[in-house]
Amino acid sequence: MADSKHDAAIDPDKFVTVGKFLEPVNAQMAKGMLESAGIECFLQGENANSLLALAFRARLLVHKQDEETAREILGESVGELTGDELTPAEQHELEAGDDEG
Repeated sequence: MADSKHDAAIDPDKFVTVGKFLEPVNAQMAKGMLESAGIECFLQGENANSLLALAFRARLLVHKQDEETAREILGESVGELTGDELTPAEQHELEAGDDEG
């Protein structure tokens, strides 16, 4: 029973955003960093970002249970790879994580 409680607390289908990128190449670099560490991740909005880079940011998402590790791996790189400054609202959203899933 304890295992099922633990499984319910960590929903494997729950994803959170750990980075937002204007440049598709930077999004791919961050994704590669996580994948090389064995963290499953994907980019959301990557194609829209390629078409209208200034209108959309590609979002790098990971499983909720991998969020802390992913943020540690990306560390300062996320800020350097985004290519621009986030607005205070975007920074707050990034630090707080997402409730989407």
